[in-house]
Amino acid sequence: MARRIVSIFTAVCLLAILTALPAALSAGDDALPLPRFVSLKASDVNMRTGPGTRYPIDWIYQRRGLPVEITAEFDNWRRVRDSQGVVGWIHGSLLSGRRTALVAQSERIFRRAPNSGAPAAFRAAPGVVMEIISCDGVWCHVARRKTKAWTRQDGLWGVYPGERIK
Repeated sequence: MARRIVSIFTAVCLLAILTALPAALSAGDDALPLPRFVSLKASDVNMRTGPGTRYPIDWIYQRRGLPVEITAEFDNWRRVRDSQGVVGWIHGSLLSGRRTALVAQSERIFRRAPNSGAPAAFRAAPGVVMEIISCDGVWCHVARRKTKAWTRQDGLWGVYPGERIK
């Protein structure tokens, strides 16, 4: 009788370990900090009211490269917030680790070097999306199409204040 109890106990423990193993492995796959910025990988991305296809689509983004902030994760789904404060769930396969930022408030001057006295390279209106090359905590080196330039970090949405990106 004691052997039978030990066998049942062992089988239950083994089953519990095998059941928990896939979840533990998938959690380790995406052990990145929260919150964090990412960008939309596709030009058509559905934002849902919950983490799954059974939840209704709340918003459809049609702008590849748009920065969003991941605030939570559930399985393969990410709860994100956009620059307007809209919050919803997007499947992780539709998000990219490529960092982008958008001009947040007023028109910005992008300069040829990281200082306020450097010549202007171009101007950009609010909502224009840039690819981030690097940020030193004060200035960001960005690219728009084939033009590279510098701008102060504080007027961009898609990078945290003081954040360094290499």
